[in-house]
Amino acid sequence: MVNDAEVRGLTAEEVRERVEAGRVNVNMELKTKSVRELVFENLFTLFNLINLVLAVLVIIAGSFKNLTFLAIVALNTGIGIVQALRSKRMVDKLTLLATKKAKVIRDGREVELDLDEIVIDDVVKLGRGDQVPADATVLTGEAQVNESLLTGESNLIKKEPGSSLMSGSFLDSGLVYARVVHVGADNYVAKINNEAKYVKQVNSEILNTLNLIVKFASIIMLPLGIALFISSVHESYAAWTAASPDATLGLLAWMFSGPEAWHAVSAAILSTVGALLGMVPQGLVLLTSSVLAISTIRLARKNVLAQQLYCIETLARVDVLCLDKTGTITSGRMEVEGTYPLPVEGRAAAVHVPRDVALLDFALANIARATSADANETCKALLDHYAQLQVPASEPTRVVPFSSAKKWSGAVFSEGAFVMGAAQFVLGRAAFARVEERVAALASTCRVLVVAQVEGFTDEGDMVGEAEPIGFVTIRDEIRASAAETIGYFCEQGVALNVISGDDPRTVSSIAQVVGVPGADAYVDATTLDTPSKVDAAVDRYHVFGRVTPQQKRELVQALQRRGHTVAMTGDGVNDVLALKEADCSVAMAAGSDAARNVAELVLVDNDFASMPAVVAEGRRAINNLQRSAALFLTKTLFSMGLAALCIAFPPYPFQPIQMTLINFFCIGYPGFVLGLEANRARVEGSFLVNVVKRALPASISVILAACLCMAGAGLFALDSATLSTMCLITTSVVGCCLIFRISQPFTLLRRLLFASIVAGLAIGILGFTELFSIAHLSWGMMLYVALASLAASALFFTLAHAMDERPGAGRRLATGFGRGVRVTRRKRGGTRVTSTGSSARRMVTRAYASFTKRHERTGAARADAQIEAAEIRDAEAPASEAAQPARQPEAKGAASGGGRRRAPAGSVTKSASGIRVAMPARKRARMGSDRSHTS
Repeated sequence: MVNDAEVRGLTAEEVRERVEAGRVNVNMELKTKSVRELVFENLFTLFNLINLVLAVLVIIAGSFKNLTFLAIVALNTGIGIVQALRSKRMVDKLTLLATKKAKVIRDGREVELDLDEIVIDDVVKLGRGDQVPADATVLTGEAQVNESLLTGESNLIKKEPGSSLMSGSFLDSGLVYARVVHVGADNYVAKINNEAKYVKQVNSEILNTLNLIVKFASIIMLPLGIALFISSVHESYAAWTAASPDATLGLLAWMFSGPEAWHAVSAAILSTVGALLGMVPQGLVLLTSSVLAISTIRLARKNVLAQQLYCIETLARVDVLCLDKTGTITSGRMEVEGTYPLPVEGRAAAVHVPRDVALLDFALANIARATSADANETCKALLDHYAQLQVPASEPTRVVPFSSAKKWSGAVFSEGAFVMGAAQFVLGRAAFARVEERVAALASTCRVLVVAQVEGFTDEGDMVGEAEPIGFVTIRDEIRASAAETIGYFCEQGVALNVISGDDPRTVSSIAQVVGVPGADAYVDATTLDTPSKVDAAVDRYHVFGRVTPQQKRELVQALQRRGHTVAMTGDGVNDVLALKEADCSVAMAAGSDAARNVAELVLVDNDFASMPAVVAEGRRAINNLQRSAALFLTKTLFSMGLAALCIAFPPYPFQPIQMTLINFFCIGYPGFVLGLEANRARVEGSFLVNVVKRALPASISVILAACLCMAGAGLFALDSATLSTMCLITTSVVGCCLIFRISQPFTLLRRLLFASIVAGLAIGILGFTELFSIAHLSWGMMLYVALASLAASALFFTLAHAMDERPGAGRRLATGFGRGVRVTRRKRGGTRVTSTGSSARRMVTRAYASFTKRHERTGAARADAQIEAAEIRDAEAPASEAAQPARQPEAKGAASGGGRRRAPAGSVTKSASGIRVAMPARKRARMGSDRSHTS
C-alpha cells in the first residue's frame, strides 16, 4: 500500500475515462515490414512484368519448351523474398524490449501493467535498471539516469522532483515516482521515430545500373518488338493479300485464315520474343541477387546481419564513415583509466596496510566491494579493475551508499574511514585549492574522483572531520579493443572518419585521438552550429563533433552528401535513427535501441565494430566479380538490341528463345556464376557501368558482325531460317568463348576447368541435342563458311578489346575505390579537396563544352600568331624604308608627336591557349639576343 497522497495514482474511473479518450501509451516503435509487404516488393517489379508479358506471348504461340526462361525469373524472385524474410526474422528476434511491464500506482496500490496499458497521468514507480516507459515528471525521489541511447551523453543525469524523464532512458541508481505526461506518438522516442518513417532510396551503383538497363530495355522493347513482328510476318501477309479475295479484312483476318498463317505468326512471335528476351539481362539480375545473398550468408557467420542486399556494395564504396562514440568506439561501459596516489601525510600515514599495496588502491577496492549491492557504472568499473589485482579485502563496519545529493560514497573499516567522490564535494575549500590544478588536468579527458580519509560518519551519513586526500582515480568510457585497428584499416583505405556524438566534445576528442582518428585534436561544439552555413563550414573543417542533437546528426550527413560523398553511419541509439536513415549505408549495434536496428541496413549482432572490414571485403568481392561477369550478360543485351534493329529491315531475327537458353547457360550464366563467387579483395576502381560496357561492347559488335555475315550467306545461298539460326548460334558461341577466355585472365586451375567445360558443353549441346535446340544440319561448305565468319568475328573482338584496354582514362583521376563519382584534387600546399563529378550525362556535357572551348582557344591562338608574324615582317622591313627616305624621318617624328597616326608599340601582348604571349620587333629581339650572348 502506498500512503503518500501525492503518489496514490489514478482511480479506476479516471483510467476508464482516459482509455475512452484514446490517451493510452500505444507502442509507436518502428516496426519491420510485414511478410505481405516483403513478398509484394519482390514480386511486383518491372523486371517480372516484362518477363510475364513475354511468357504470355510464348504461350499464345504454343511453344511451351521456350518457357524455360521463367525458371530464372522464379529463382531471382525467390532469392529476394527468402533473404528479406530471413532478415526480418532475425531483426524480430533481436527486437526484445528491455522492460516488458511497468510498475504503476493505481488506487493507492502498486500493479504491473503492459506498456501499452499505461494512460496519461499514471504514476509509475522506477528503480535501478528500469526503462522509462513514457515521458514523465518526477514527483518524489532522486535517481541517476542514463540517457545515452537518446542523446549520446554518456554521463549520468541527476533527476529530482520536477525533473523530466524521457521515454527510452534507464535508471542507473535511485528510486523515483513519476507522473506520465506524454503517451504514444507524443513521447520523445516516438517523435524521432516518426521523422525516420520515410522510405530511403538505396544508393547502389549496381542496382542503379540494373534498373537503368531494365528501364531502357522496357522503353525500346515495345516499338522494336512491334516493328520486328510486323517485319517478320510481312512477307507471308503480302503473299496472302495478293492471292486472297478477303485481303481487305486486314491483318487479323489473315492471322486466323488457316494453319499456314498461324504458323507464320507463331514463328514471328517466337523470333520476336527471342529478340526481346535477349534485351533483358535476366541472368545478371539473378547473378547479382545470388552473389549478394551468398555474401549475406557469409557475413551472418561473422555475426553481421545484412537487412538489405545492396548495402554490402554501398559500404565498399563509401568515402566518409561517420562514427557514433558511445556503443561504436566505446562499449557503453566505464573503465578505470588510472590511479594517481598523493603523498601520504598526517592521519593517513598511520593506516596499516600491506607494504606492497598502495593506500589508494586499498581504499578504492574496498569501497567498491562495500557498495557493490547497489553498484552503479563507476562502482562496476572499479570492481572489474581490482578483480585482477591482489588487494586484501576488509570487512566494512559502516557503509554510506552513493547519494546524488552528496556526490560521494564511503565506508568504515578496521583500518580507517574512507570516502570516494567528486573533489568539489568531498574536500574542504583549502584542500581542494591545493589539488585543483591536478584535478583540472586529469578532467580534460576523464571523469576524476578523489579518494580521501575521514574520521568517520554521523548517524545521518555526513562526514566527520576534514577529508584528507590520498589520491585520484580517473574513469573513462571503455574503448573497444578492436577500435584502433578497425579505424586504422579505414584510414589505409582512404576513408575520411568523422566522430559524431552527443557527449562533451573534449571527451569525444580525447577518445578519438586514442583510437587514431585523423584530425581528432580539433573539435567543435555542435551547440554553436545554429545555421546551415555553420554546419557546412564545420563539415569541411572538423572531424570531431560533440553535443550533437539527432537533427544535427542528420544535417551533418546531408552536408557531406551534398559534397558528393558516399556516407556510412554507425550508431546504436534513438538519437542516431535520423542519421542512420539518411546515410547511404547505415550500421547499427544489436545491443542498441529497437529503432536503430530496424532502420539500419547492417546490424552487428555481436556489437563488435571490428566486423566492418569483413563487410568491405565482401563488398569488394561482389563488385569486382560482378563487373567481370556482368560483361557476359550485357553482351547479350547489346547484341540483341542491335540485331533486333537490324532485322526490322532484314528479317527474320536469327535466334529462337530455346537457342538463347543454350547461349545464356554456357556463355553467360554458368561462367558468370563461377567467376562471380571467386575471392577478390582488390580495391574497387572506376564506374560499374563503364567497366562493364568496355568489356561487353567488343563482343557485342563482333556477334553482330558474325550474324550479318551469316545472314548475308543465308541470302546468298537461299538457306532456310533453321540453318541461319544454327549458323548464328555457332558464331555467337565462338565469340562468347573468346570473351570468357579474355575475362578469365590470368588463368587459374579453376578457370581452366571452367573454360574447358564451357567448350565441351556447347559442343555437346549443338551436336547432341539437335532437336531440343532446333539445330539444322550443315553441309561442309556451310561449315567452312561458318568457320570463316567465326574467325573474322574473333579477330575483330580481340582487336576491339585491345583498343578498349589501351584507351587512356580521363584526365582527372576519380576516387572510385571508395566513393562513386568523386573527384580528388591535391593542392600545392598540401591537403586535398573532394568534389562531386555529377551524373554521367552532366559529365558528358561538361567534356563536350571543354572540348569546344579548347578548339576555340586554339583557333584564336592561331589567328593571333598569324597577326604577330605579319607585324614582325613589317618591323623587319622598316629599317630599309628608313634608309631609303632619311629626310622624312623628322617629319614622321613630328607627326607622331603632333597627334597624327600613332606608330605601333614596340611590343604587343596577346592572350593565347598556352598563356600570355609577348611579341617584340625584330630589332629589339636581335638586340636582346646579342646582349645575352655578351653576358654569357
